[in-house]
Amino acid sequence: MLPWTVLGLALSLRLPRAARSVGDLLFLLDSSASVSHYEFSRVREFLGQLAALLPLGPGALHASLVHVGSQPHTEFPFGQHSSGSTVQDAIRAAAQRMGDTNTGLALAYAKEQLFAEEAGARPGVPKVLVWVTDGGSSDPVGPPMQELKDLGVTVFIVSTGRGNLLELSAAASPPAEKHLHFVDVDDLHMITQELRGSVLDAMWPQQLRASEVTSSGFRLAWPPLLTPDSGYYVLELMPSAKQGTVLRQQLPGNATGWAWAGLDPDTEYNVELMPESNVALLRPQHLRVRTLPVKPPGVLLEHRDSRRAASLLQARLALCRPTDGAARPALDTSGLRYALQRCMRLLSASGPLGRQVPPTTGPPTPPGPAPAPAEFYPADGRIPQALPPAAAPSVRTPRIKSSRAPVPASPPWRRPELRARP
Repeated sequence: MLPWTVLGLALSLRLPRAARSVGDLLFLLDSSASVSHYEFSRVREFLGQLAALLPLGPGALHASLVHVGSQPHTEFPFGQHSSGSTVQDAIRAAAQRMGDTNTGLALAYAKEQLFAEEAGARPGVPKVLVWVTDGGSSDPVGPPMQELKDLGVTVFIVSTGRGNLLELSAAASPPAEKHLHFVDVDDLHMITQELRGSVLDAMWPQQLRASEVTSSGFRLAWPPLLTPDSGYYVLELMPSAKQGTVLRQQLPGNATGWAWAGLDPDTEYNVELMPESNVALLRPQHLRVRTLPVKPPGVLLEHRDSRRAASLLQARLALCRPTDGAARPALDTSGLRYALQRCMRLLSASGPLGRQVPPTTGPPTPPGPAPAPAEFYPADGRIPQALPPAAAPSVRTPRIKSSRAPVPASPPWRRPELRARP
């Protein structure tokens, strides 16, 4: 019994507790003039309520607050406050800075001044950014936000409803439905519990998981199972299509994540995390991750744009139909037919409304002979679901009757005579 007692005591002293979250949490607050004083006070109250639900302290979460304005301003850095109550008091005492909404500048400032180890950030701990915004920014947000993601920062965005969905979805960590919230400023309290749980999950993953999956890599995260003195991790990556190929990485005991890059697109990988410890026997964790396929270049067309374009092309083609008589020539509609055929192909492949699909690549098929209009122009005016290959029709030249009668000449022009009045 004595050896097991000593082993249990050693585990309790040397291994971290599974119920404790450790990480750095940065609140990015829009403090510019585009936010009204009322909205700023409501957002400030929301951040205070969120901080009250988090385990803030020296051995747990460290919090920091940065204002977005003409110039970024740090309200308090990581590690300044040692308890949740002091963090709440500091958030409620924050004053609005006004100025422009230079969010990109504030993100670059956070990367250099707060999240860097030289600036006091703790190495080897998860990092989370909670950005509360009214939706607009005076400078680009994408590049500096991607640099933070490359450092392993998990990004949550709360917009008060006036933001661009596509831009904010790209800025938030994937998946967007978990990391992006659109809510009215008076209803921020409705997402407090959900956001609190998401932040804690990002700080303390319960098992090995993958995030930020791209066509060339992904990021792995796991709970802290070891300490620097108790052992190390061995991370192995094996592509399913290449049996016998193993990518291996050894990490220290305080590591909780690793980013793989330079992988093959559209490939499934088997991931194995093996904690090696001289204190306890820990089971390895397994995961399967598939990289994304490479998107072909070209202009993306949305489902609703495809339907609108198809309707316009259908109406234009209807105006170009040849008549039965010879008074009106048949126009060359091969270009319109090819455009409609391409539009209908995108429309049938686009799927749900709003999902973007890449167009087909390669040189366009040369147009062929056009079928009779009755074959693909329904009488009820509905958009056809499929079109045969379009081709250049033969253009009929109308017969024009010429007259050999001479054209009567106009009378010669004479300068009017000026006569003096008698």
